Amino acid sequence: MRIVAGTRAATIYGVDEVLEPFFCSYGLNSAYRPLLEARGLVISGVDRFGEVRIIELPAHPFFVGTLFVPQARHRPTEPHPLISAFIAAAAVSRSPRRHHN
Repeated sequence: MRIVAGTRAATIYGVDEVLEPFFCSYGLNSAYRPLLEARGLVISGVDRFGEVRIIELPAHPFFVGTLFVPQARHRPTEPHPLISAFIAAAAVSRSPRRHHN
């Protein structure tokens, strides 16, 4: 899969191509892609056929969606980069003012 330069996914992976197991029979309808991109959705990963595999919303603290399962490659001693990045973003955004008693 090709990772689009300048995206959050590119920062997380640190490379421009990755291999991710993909078992999903769903995907983004390409007819809606221009409209979604015009509204702020960023396509940050595409397969060899140009099919969308990773999306993100840059204005959100951590909105990264995949059409593959990062957990499939996750190991206790080698966490998947997307999972590690999500945990790091959650830790940064954690704030005492968000906790209610």
